[in-house]
Amino acid sequence: MTLKPKHLLLTLLMALPLASITFAQEDEEAEQEELQEEEPGITDYIEMDPPFVTHVGEPGTRLTYLKAAVTIRASRETTRPAVEAHMPRLRHELVMLFGEQTDTDRLSGNEGQQALREEAASRINAVLEEQQTGESITGVLFTEFVVQK
Repeated sequence: MTLKPKHLLLTLLMALPLASITFAQEDEEAEQEELQEEEPGITDYIEMDPPFVTHVGEPGTRLTYLKAAVTIRASRETTRPAVEAHMPRLRHELVMLFGEQTDTDRLSGNEGQQALREEAASRINAVLEEQQTGESITGVLFTEFVVQK
């Protein structure tokens, strides 16, 4: 039995609304999954204890010290174990970063501290990527920050 063009057209017209409903449901499910990925809904604060104390400034000048208590902010529950597993390396990276600071006046201002926080987060994420953890942090917070000249 062959379908006549009239019957084929009628069948297609009846199936079209069902197909659009199916595609709309798939689109809605995909949008919900994207929202869940973008907004994980958790914030985990990981303290790096003890606080960092190091000298900063130009070599050959009067010693200036920096004390920084650092807390790492993560957006996934799985980040904490990765950070804790690599804590010695992460602390090393931050000690090196803090020791590289030569402009003590800049460190005393908000812009300098913000730039230092961003560079610290970048270095921590680089270590986590290098170690192939599949994790990353969302930020670094200074809960204590003192520059003593």
